[in-house]
Amino acid sequence: MTDREAILALTATMKAQGIRRLLVLSGEVDWAEQQAQWLRETLGGDGLFISPHSQPEPWCAPSAVKTLLGREFEHALFDARDGFDVAAFAALAGTLKAGSWLVLLTPDLNRWHERADADSIRWSDSPEPILTPHFVHHFCRTLQNDAEALIWQQPQPFALPEFAARPAWHAANGEPQAEQADILTALKSMPPGVAVVTAERGRGKSALAGMHLRTLPGTAIVTAPARAATDVLAHFAGERFRFMAPDALLASSEQADWLIVDEAAAIPGPLLEKLVKRFQRALLTTTVQGYEGTGRGFLLKFCARFSHLKTYSLHQPVRWASGCPLEIFVAQALLFDDALPELSVPGPLSLRPVEQSAWQQEPDLPASMYRLLCAAHYRTSPLDLRRMMDAPGQHFVSAQEAQDRVGALWLVEEGGLSKALSEAVWAGFRRPRGNLVAQSLAAHGGSPQAATLRSRRVSRIAIHPQRQRQGIGQRMIEQAIASADGCDYLSVSFGFTDELWRFWQKCGFRLLRLGTHREASSGCYSAMAIYPLNAAGQALAEREQQRFARDEAWLAAWRDESTPTANPPSETILTEDDWQELAGFAFAHRPLMAAVGSLNRLVATVALPSPALRSALQPQSPAAQAHGGRKALLAQLREETAHALISLDPQRTQRLADKVKNLQFF
Repeated sequence: MTDREAILALTATMKAQGIRRLLVLSGEVDWAEQQAQWLRETLGGDGLFISPHSQPEPWCAPSAVKTLLGREFEHALFDARDGFDVAAFAALAGTLKAGSWLVLLTPDLNRWHERADADSIRWSDSPEPILTPHFVHHFCRTLQNDAEALIWQQPQPFALPEFAARPAWHAANGEPQAEQADILTALKSMPPGVAVVTAERGRGKSALAGMHLRTLPGTAIVTAPARAATDVLAHFAGERFRFMAPDALLASSEQADWLIVDEAAAIPGPLLEKLVKRFQRALLTTTVQGYEGTGRGFLLKFCARFSHLKTYSLHQPVRWASGCPLEIFVAQALLFDDALPELSVPGPLSLRPVEQSAWQQEPDLPASMYRLLCAAHYRTSPLDLRRMMDAPGQHFVSAQEAQDRVGALWLVEEGGLSKALSEAVWAGFRRPRGNLVAQSLAAHGGSPQAATLRSRRVSRIAIHPQRQRQGIGQRMIEQAIASADGCDYLSVSFGFTDELWRFWQKCGFRLLRLGTHREASSGCYSAMAIYPLNAAGQALAEREQQRFARDEAWLAAWRDESTPTANPPSETILTEDDWQELAGFAFAHRPLMAAVGSLNRLVATVALPSPALRSALQPQSPAAQAHGGRKALLAQLREETAHALISLDPQRTQRLADKVKNLQFF
């Protein structure tokens, strides 16, 4: 039997068994291209090629794979030789039909860890691609331990192993499967409220939503992150299918008996909540875990706010058979299993720092921490796994009781920028990658040298649900403080809620910034707080707290709810800090909201009309609503600010203007 006949025979067997498999091509560029082309021609099917480099159609760049969600393909190739976008890889696997191959092109497996990964630019906060040895070793270890995956390495000949027999698989015939039928029955008699159906890929969530739409007696509107992702739902819904994009639906006055949202967790939480509240009944479907980074946190964070909530799960695969080798491999390689084990009787708590080398020395330890973080957080994704494994400056703390992992803390190094770069960040001339809080304290705070200090930012913290409210989180923060050698402060950025702020207050953190726009993911205002570790950190905290308290009365007016921090404006005298801030806004690129306190004090001091500026400082005015998106208006605001400063002191204004403008040259 020729190689072509052998692989076609195995493919036919896979289709009869309802499974998909991974085939890895590992070798030099020309060799891999030749074998990939041979496989593409031999296998036929769609032959979809995912690569950052243009290929014969059908072809798609990894960054655009999300547009394929909701569609199905037969056979595909994925090019990971220059960089490995694992989220796109997992998404592609979820689109493949039973009987399909996913062909993965990699560098030489034995030397892969020596090659920089171009995809790391997206998640490492590094200016250049970095080596990713921990992920590569983990991926290759998973591959070597998987008896169902095929590895074709140069210069080895193509050889197909003998696989154990599997039972015949019967594809779905379009009728509801047992799990789907039970849920459909429950939905028919559901009172007003919200129903959520969660499952892994290929379990028939979209098909179920389409079946429900096709048979419900009333009217319904379908929405989703992208219309292209609703092909399966539309197929099962037939003529009843009616789609509107989320933002268009919210802006309209459309009404219906049901709202059906496919892949609901991929829609920003605040937008989704507004949509759901518009309709008497809503059906949300979403993936429990995987490349979207939704995790069980979707149920914990978003769905918990609805009192009349019905939750359902689909477990049995519909589009392929149980035990599909490709699904198992992807889940193991990307740690998609975020189900938390039941804990034993509480015991003594032990805390320990964990570094990235643990992925090589004791991989089960960081893997269990990652699963805990996935289960607790709404948006944890494969990019977070790669960052956790190989990005520079990552540190962790583990909390454990006997054999049970009960807590995980993830910290990221920040700061340490040069004085010149920090000042350029303050002026708005530069915004290098990374350093979320450190840069924000410079870009939005009043300390041009803030980003020169060194810190560790709390990126994620998770406590097992059975051990929450027992002080474990505070204990982990104490451990992080004790081990933060060489740092000036710890920091945290979080969506402000009273409960979260109480936790960070108990840990000794000081609130330095509260945003004026709600975050798309959490629906909360972004807050930043720090814990000083030495005199430099203490000085920064005191200065920024004073600035925050002085400006908060004006900032609070931009929020649509009251906060416990707002006090009436204490005074309107322009200080040296105000002059510096106003010069940064007038003659550089400081943002309006960073200068809003100083600008209010300025217009209270000068007699000039400054019409655009005075209007823009009123939160509900048209000028204020447009401040972030109209360049001409912003230029006018800067010009009016400059004229106001000149009217007060021309010489001082000129000195500050020269100083600020020179910050772009470093």
